[in-house]
Amino acid sequence: MPVKNRFAELLPEITAWRRDFHENPELLFEVHRTAGKVADLLKEFGCDEVVTGIGRTGVVGVIKGKTDTAGRVIGLRADMDALPIIEQTGVEYASKTPGKMHACGHDGHTAMLLGAAKYLAETRNFDGTAVVIFQPAEEGGGGGREMCADGMMERFGIQEVYGMHNMPGIPVGTFAIRPGAIMAAADQFDVVVTGKGGHAAKPHDCIDTTVVAAHIIVALQTIASRNVDPMKQVVVSVCTVETDSTAHNVIPQVVKLKGTVRTMDPAVQDFVERRISEIVEGTALALGAKAVVNYNRGYPVTINAEDNTSFAVEVAQAVSGKVDANTAPLMGAEDFSFMLNERPGAYIFLGNGDTAMVHHPAYNFDDTAIPFGSSWYAGMVEARMPAA
Repeated sequence: MPVKNRFAELLPEITAWRRDFHENPELLFEVHRTAGKVADLLKEFGCDEVVTGIGRTGVVGVIKGKTDTAGRVIGLRADMDALPIIEQTGVEYASKTPGKMHACGHDGHTAMLLGAAKYLAETRNFDGTAVVIFQPAEEGGGGGREMCADGMMERFGIQEVYGMHNMPGIPVGTFAIRPGAIMAAADQFDVVVTGKGGHAAKPHDCIDTTVVAAHIIVALQTIASRNVDPMKQVVVSVCTVETDSTAHNVIPQVVKLKGTVRTMDPAVQDFVERRISEIVEGTALALGAKAVVNYNRGYPVTINAEDNTSFAVEVAQAVSGKVDANTAPLMGAEDFSFMLNERPGAYIFLGNGDTAMVHHPAYNFDDTAIPFGSSWYAGMVEARMPAA
């Protein structure tokens, strides 16, 4: 396949970009160095337009095909931000910034899309316009939401949008995708339980918030086990318990809980939000305490459109011939979902081999995956907008 061959030739150059990004990780929207290098490279490639500052620090490049008879516009997205993790890879290009590292492979995603942009700007063998999107703040900041809110889809006339993420545990060169929900919605909740503090030797004079909190934690598990259809995916996890006392002999006045909810169905998401409040407030009332819930919606469900998923599978098959077209959905979340809520498209996984899992301090992106990923990005443009 010509695209794949070209990316094999470009591999040393793309790898150098990737490792430079890896050495210089940046968090959330503070990706100024990364975005600056991306913009400079896109201009160097000869993109027809390069726009910075979309969604605060996002970068968009526009590449026009040799012809534009149908007015088609395809968007391709990569994320740029890193994570607040101390790196433990031991590689020579490890992070130069203590406490920050590319532990999710966004350095690889950015480099692969830059490679695709270079190829597309060289060849322009398509009928329409390719828009390459480099997004900040995927790791909890909602950069995809911010770019959409900034009018990106309308400004550049994007009609379809496609994204990719590497995945450890899948062989390099293998793609995985499914139509419909592929990643979960991720919400957060905070609970404040208030009782009557006092001496631990006199619990009868207190309203023990630790006991109330324990009952709440256990009761919340009944949402998945007893309230939601077993065929529906839902996770309710209480992850933090904090009291207003650290003493061994004090019953605290206040206990704070923090947790996350993962769902694949908007109706289930609505139900769980309501049920958490009912359980928390009811349990506290039954035990003589008071409790308040603050529930925050996070990233929505990532939903692949049926037709666009089929196109993504076809291109992946052409690139490597190794595609799991009905992979199991994941309960992790992805803010590419905001873009898919605005335009039809698809999100695909690319194997990273037998490496540490993403968000682990020993994780590292496998550079041998680059030709496959860049080929898929470019292939989506050429397949969806074939030259006239």
